[in-house]
Amino acid sequence: MTVALEETRSRQQLSPPEPASRKQKRVVIIGGGFGGIAAAHALRHSDAEVVLIDRRNHHIFQPLLYQVATAVLSPAEIAAPIRQLEAKQRNLSVLMAEVTSVDVVSRTIEASSMGAGVRKIAFDFLVVATGMRPSYFGHDEFARCAPGLKSLNDAETIRAKILGAFEYAETTEDEGERARQMTFVLVGAGPSGVELAASLAHMVKVTLRGNFRRIDPAKASIILLDAGKRVLPTFAESLSRKVSERLKRLGIKVMTDVKVETVDEQGVIAGGNRIPSATVLWTAGVAASPIPKMLGTQTDRAGRALVDPFLKVVDAPGVFVVGDAASVVQSGHPVPGVAQAAIQEGRYVGRLIAKELKGRKVKRPFHYFDKGNMAVVGKNYAVLERGWLRTSGFTTWLVWAFVHILSLPQLQNRLRVQHQWLWSYFTGQRSSRLIPEPPRSQ
Repeated sequence: MTVALEETRSRQQLSPPEPASRKQKRVVIIGGGFGGIAAAHALRHSDAEVVLIDRRNHHIFQPLLYQVATAVLSPAEIAAPIRQLEAKQRNLSVLMAEVTSVDVVSRTIEASSMGAGVRKIAFDFLVVATGMRPSYFGHDEFARCAPGLKSLNDAETIRAKILGAFEYAETTEDEGERARQMTFVLVGAGPSGVELAASLAHMVKVTLRGNFRRIDPAKASIILLDAGKRVLPTFAESLSRKVSERLKRLGIKVMTDVKVETVDEQGVIAGGNRIPSATVLWTAGVAASPIPKMLGTQTDRAGRALVDPFLKVVDAPGVFVVGDAASVVQSGHPVPGVAQAAIQEGRYVGRLIAKELKGRKVKRPFHYFDKGNMAVVGKNYAVLERGWLRTSGFTTWLVWAFVHILSLPQLQNRLRVQHQWLWSYFTGQRSSRLIPEPPRSQ
C-alpha cells in the first residue's frame, strides 16, 4: 500500500506542469530520428508547445552506422545531441525518457526518465517516429550471438567483436579455433549487409595488413548469407548482379537462397550445413518498436501502424505515425523504410499540424518523392537506382560520398567525416580501432 502510494506521488510530482492558460496546444513527438526531427523543425514557427522525447540523448545518422562498426568513423562523427535543438527552436523542449504507454482516449503518454520515475504527459497532437529494431523472424534467441546494427551501442559491440576475433586468433595455438575466429558471417544481403561486408573486406586486406605476426588478416573468410534469390533485392536485377560480382572480387563469399536455421556460440547452421564462426552479425530483417501497437490501431506483419493517406491513425484524431514505424502505401506500392522517406513524412506531418493549429484544413495527402536508392560496395564503387536511371562505379561512388557528407546533422560532423574519409582513402588506415576494456570487478 505504501509502495503504491509513493509511486502515485512520484508520478504526480514528476508530471510536467501544464501551461498557465493552456491556450497553447501541445505536440508530443516520440523519437528523435530523421522523421521526428523533421516534424519538430516543421513546427518551429507554429503557436504550439513541442515536446520531443527520445530514450537516447543523440540523433544517429544511421546510413553510416556500418562505418562505426568497421572502425572507419568514431561514434561522435555520425551523431549529434538532440538537446541542442532547444537552442535553435524556442517552442521546443527535449525530454530524454522512454515511453512506456500511450492512451489515445485520455490523450496522455507515460514516459520513464532515468532515475526520475514516470512522467505523465498530456498531448493535443501526437507524432510517433520511433523507427525500427532488428527482427530475428521469431528467433529472438539469435540476438545473444548475432548482434544487429541499429544503434551506436550495436556498432561498438560489432567493432569490438571483429577486432577481438583477430586478437584471439593471434594468440591461440588451436588451428581450428583460429580459423573460426577469422570467419565472419553476415546474415542478410540488403544494403546494410552488403555495405558492412564490403567495408570489412577492405579492413582485413588493407587496414590490418602487417599488424599481426602470426596471422594474415587478409586470409579471413567473410560470408554473406541471404534467404532470398539475390543480393540487394530492392534494387534492379542488373545492379544486383553487378554488386554480387563486386563482392566476389573483394573476396566475399555470397550465399543466396540459404536459410539460417540456428545461431549459437560456435557459429551458424544454414541450409543444413554448420559454418564455424566466432562473429555472426545480423543484417537481415527489421521490426517496428512496440509503440505503434500501443496506439490500438491495426499493424502490419512487421508491427508498423497502418495509416491513412494523411499519415493519420484511423479513429484517433491528431495522432500520426511517420518513418519506419508507419506502413504507408502509395500508388499500390509501400513507401520504402529509408531516411529520405522518414524526413519527407515528418516534414509533411509537421506542416499539416501547423496548418490545423491555424484552423486550416489540409486536403492534399502525403506524396513520397523518390530521390533514388544508393548502396556503396567498398572503395570507389557504389550503385544508384532512380526510376529508369541505373548507374554504378566510381562516379556514382563520388555522388554517394557527396550526398552523405551534406546529409550529416551538423557542420562539425561533415568536417570530421570528410577529413577522416580522406585520411582513410589515401592511407588505408582507420582511426577508431578500439576495443573497450571490460568493467573491473570490485
